[in-house]
Amino acid sequence: MDVKDFAQRTIDIARDNVADGGRPFATVIVRDGEIIAESPNQVAQTNDPTAHAEILAIREACTKLGTEHLTDATIYVLAHPCPMCLAALYYCSPAEVVFVTTRDAYAPHYVDDRKYFELDTFYGEFAKNWDERRLPMTYAPHADAVEVYREWQRRNGGERRVPGAPTGA
Repeated sequence: MDVKDFAQRTIDIARDNVADGGRPFATVIVRDGEIIAESPNQVAQTNDPTAHAEILAIREACTKLGTEHLTDATIYVLAHPCPMCLAALYYCSPAEVVFVTTRDAYAPHYVDDRKYFELDTFYGEFAKNWDERRLPMTYAPHADAVEVYREWQRRNGGERRVPGAPTGA
């Protein structure tokens, strides 16, 4: 299969999901020219707001490969990822993300605004300090909280970084 085939597979999964009553999103993860994971968006079917196609496919691929790092994979998504999925994509560090449509292109046909989440304003909202965001947040400091991280560092041989995690350096 080639890029066009993987992109078409992503479109087909999303189309089938819409036909089944789901939302119009899908993800296909490819490594060495083979599909290692794929998923439609399952939010409507599961009532799980985190069941986005990217999240589900990343979970499947990482479980299958026994790693949290997808550094040698290409991830195909139907549309430019939402902030949650974009963060997951950054976190798993794929070689490339290919999206086959844009929010501007699909906006006349689909919108997903929520009480604290509108795609047009979310990135600006996310960049604000925690106490300036629309989402009510309270900082409740507790001395024992940092001790959890100290224990992790001790158990990690004094290292602060996750072993084997790809870094930008």
